[in-house]
Amino acid sequence: MSALITAKDLSFRYDKSERRLLDRVNLAVNAGEAVAVVGLSGVGKSTLCYCLSGIIPHVYQGELEGEVLLDGMPVKAMSLPQIATKLGIVFQNPDHQLFSFTVEDELAFGPENLCLPREEIDARITSALEKVGLAHLRLANPQQLSGGQRQLVALAAVLCLQPSVLIFDEAMSQLDSDGKKRIKEMILRLKAEGKAIVMIEHEPENLEVADRVLLLAEGKLVPFAGVLPEATEG
Repeated sequence: MSALITAKDLSFRYDKSERRLLDRVNLAVNAGEAVAVVGLSGVGKSTLCYCLSGIIPHVYQGELEGEVLLDGMPVKAMSLPQIATKLGIVFQNPDHQLFSFTVEDELAFGPENLCLPREEIDARITSALEKVGLAHLRLANPQQLSGGQRQLVALAAVLCLQPSVLIFDEAMSQLDSDGKKRIKEMILRLKAEGKAIVMIEHEPENLEVADRVLLLAEGKLVPFAGVLPEATEG
């Protein structure tokens, strides 16, 4: 089975930093597979997400070595709009992703930037809202919804671009038990549809939907043995 997203000998150090957050990281995630990445705060989990999604090097700069392949294509050679049709990110705080006055407008933003026909945009919005169970909130103001509902809106907006790879960057950390349950149900459904999932996580109960759990520590990505290393000072 070929991987939908692959990191090969990936290393990264931010400008003016003496330490590599990522040091020859290798990762491959197949269609229909969810891989969780755990690790202490500050070890580089979000940096890994930025590298996988092209935010590094397209937005944030630093010393980057190795490569990331998205469906066989080098991410650094793709534009951000090209990447967005193949990979989507759901961040920890949905308010960082939501800015429109209605759910419908929020979901339309990405497809409109791709200049898709109005009929196609409408069909994608309908499909995405049905998948996350929010069809009845199509005309609602996202800022008046619960945290769990806003996170589902953020996910629906990503789904409107029909990516084959999704990254959840601690997307359940601010949700109550019902919100976490709904996101986990969506991850299982997306796996069943053949999507490749990368989860950045720190809560053990959220790891149940992952097929593999990896630990990021000292710049290396290794199988998780079930216990996080102790934090060190400095």
